[in-house]
Amino acid sequence: MLNAFTGAQVRAAEVPFLDAGHGNTLMQKAAHGLFLVAFGMLRSAGHRANRSSVVVLVGPGNNGADALYAGERLLRRGVAVTAFAVAGEVHPEASALFSRRGGRFEHLNSNNLPELAARAVRATLLIDGILGTGARGGLRGNAAELVSAINARAGVRGERSLLVVACDLPSGVDVDSGELSEPVLFADATVTFGAAKTGLLVSGGALAAGELNVVDIGLGMTAEGSARAAAVKPAMRRLEAHDVAALYRRPRAGDHKYTRGVLGVAAGSAQYPGAAVLATGAALATGLGMVRYLGPPAVGAIINTVHPEVVCSTGDIEDARSQAWLVGPGAVED
Repeated sequence: MLNAFTGAQVRAAEVPFLDAGHGNTLMQKAAHGLFLVAFGMLRSAGHRANRSSVVVLVGPGNNGADALYAGERLLRRGVAVTAFAVAGEVHPEASALFSRRGGRFEHLNSNNLPELAARAVRATLLIDGILGTGARGGLRGNAAELVSAINARAGVRGERSLLVVACDLPSGVDVDSGELSEPVLFADATVTFGAAKTGLLVSGGALAAGELNVVDIGLGMTAEGSARAAAVKPAMRRLEAHDVAALYRRPRAGDHKYTRGVLGVAAGSAQYPGAAVLATGAALATGLGMVRYLGPPAVGAIINTVHPEVVCSTGDIEDARSQAWLVGPGAVED
């Protein structure tokens, strides 16, 4: 199960480490996790390090520093990395190390914006490190225009050749609600630090994030059973594939339809018979013992042409022998 927290919860968990002077340690752990995902994506796509180019979009805060430190690690592997500073200031220590390692800087302005957008699209991989969890609202000014230009040139995710990795969360995604403030550069993967944020699991944020990677930087929020994880209640939980699989009981030799479960479905109508067909079909796909449909005879006849194993009848729910009920899809009150 994936536990997710609000931005405020994660920032509060960081405070004791920052007060103890361990801020750089947290940042280096985050950067290393970002580097591993980015480098892994290059390799998985068949790109050799010395023939790959990476563009890092760098904002003014710690998010930009994480991205720069990850870029420095890519430089050590032989990848050509260029940083586009989209704000006037960047993290001084991160930018100095990036430059010493041979990284190149470009400072975004209205004059070079079209050229930088074209260069970003020609890159093998792009790291979005503009806005972090503390940002409110979307991109503005030249940064917004740059991302809009990249989107227009690169095309939509899944069809574009450019790989995109978001640092902590895609810029323009609300950390808590997942609401999008356009423009947003949809990521192929998002590398988030300390714990999953709620905005990456819901609404547009879940779509924009792509594959979600949670990097444990030592806050104790990702390890089940730890004192800190127990002390901070997750704002949201999401079942993962293995959690859902564990909920299914394996059929046994002596099983019959009642031991494997009978689901009643009261759904559909003469106006929306397809809803009942879909509902009963989905129920059958779960592997339960029997599906009992309760509804108009004409709808039941349609169901039986598609799913002959469904037991269709009319009457009242309390008279139908079922252990659980699905009620409502496509039902219209007479």
